[in-house]
Amino acid sequence: MLKQFAVILGAILVIEGLPYLAAPSWMKKMMEQVRLLPDTWLRIAGMTAVAVGLAIVWYAGHMD
Repeated sequence: MLKQFAVILGAILVIEGLPYLAAPSWMKKMMEQVRLLPDTWLRIAGMTAVAVGLAIVWYAGHMD
């Protein structure tokens, strides 16, 4: 289980790091735009990401 966690964590870091590697100036612009968004929108986006992530994990666990 620890090995799976490490692989998943590594994959997340690769995916999260790619935009910064590929387009750092674009990422800076995006961060400026995110800073201007209302907190409610960020919470909704975070809640949606968590729900989709949990659904994917649940589905992957029940694929057998």
